[in-house]
Amino acid sequence: MTESRPRRRIGRRTLRSVSSVEKYLQAGVVPRFIERARQIEDGTRRHRQRLERAYEWARQTHPDPLEFAAYWQGLAETWRFDDINDLIDEHNRWYPAERKLPLNPRTGDYLTIGNRDWRRRRLDADWILEQFPLETAA
Repeated sequence: MTESRPRRRIGRRTLRSVSSVEKYLQAGVVPRFIERARQIEDGTRRHRQRLERAYEWARQTHPDPLEFAAYWQGLAETWRFDDINDLIDEHNRWYPAERKLPLNPRTGDYLTIGNRDWRRRRLDADWILEQFPLETAA
């Protein structure tokens, strides 16, 4: 014999309140800005791992520092980050609204979080050369 528990009813006042209904519907959903941040971090980690392997391979196959520098510079300039940069652009466009960040009335820009800018930097050749500098290979 199974005992059934009484169902919990949603009150009429709760159903009339827009914010309560939104909170009720959003309770089990991961916010898009968190999901997107995970995707950016995972994608950046994947690119970094691939670049580490390419960097080690290039150091082994190009023992001459000038030859290595030319090869690595060329690789950095042609490396594609389109997948991650699309997510970063989406983050930079929607994050303030998704987090409901307050505006600074003097500048008209969104306020920072803990004095850190909320914008993410796009990945490019300069990012690669900061992570894997030419000087350390020589």
